[in-house]
Amino acid sequence: MTEYPFVPLPPPVEYPPEEMRRRAGEFYALMARRRTVRDFSSRPVPRGVIEDCLRTAGTAPSGAHRQPWRFVVVLDPETKRRIREGAEEEERAFYAGRASVEWLEAIAPLQTGPEKPFLETAPVLIVIFAESYGLDRSGERVKNYYVQESVGIATGLLIAALHHVGLATLTHTPSPMGFLADLLGRPPNERPFLLLVVGYPGPGAMVPDLRRKSLSETTIFMG
Repeated sequence: MTEYPFVPLPPPVEYPPEEMRRRAGEFYALMARRRTVRDFSSRPVPRGVIEDCLRTAGTAPSGAHRQPWRFVVVLDPETKRRIREGAEEEERAFYAGRASVEWLEAIAPLQTGPEKPFLETAPVLIVIFAESYGLDRSGERVKNYYVQESVGIATGLLIAALHHVGLATLTHTPSPMGFLADLLGRPPNERPFLLLVVGYPGPGAMVPDLRRKSLSETTIFMG
């Protein structure tokens, strides 16, 4: 078992209450502009920006500090084409019979369908994998804990970081997603968690006019 030495907490950055409120309000205003985009520009994104956003994702807390996330960044047009083909094949089967009538009715207002051109148009695809178990230096299995929760938190930080620098994203979950592990050559202990499409919005990109729930609808303060 790995034992971690304890070191002093780095001095926290503290702000006066007024500054805290200003910073919180500014960050909320930025994130309130976040929308899922399906029309992307092919304009390239600086690699260093993606790397720093991924570093931010890697600061997420995780069960027993196992850090069970793996990010595969796809920039190659041919690989993106193959991902699109695999995703559309699964999506056509999904819309043609796998999906329940209830689910199809729920997503109908969003006007989605099996065609996913953004998987080729967007400059960056980040395929996020959840590591169900790790391997030690001798090749023995090491149990990971709270894998879904840990990877979900890291993904949320990644999305926030990408929007913080002015990029748009689309969270895509082809059903099923097993073809991604095969196509990208991932080992058996990694399961596809989510396909994140990243780039600049395309010219004239349109999004549904949706309403988000208010704070009072989602939050209860006690005490």
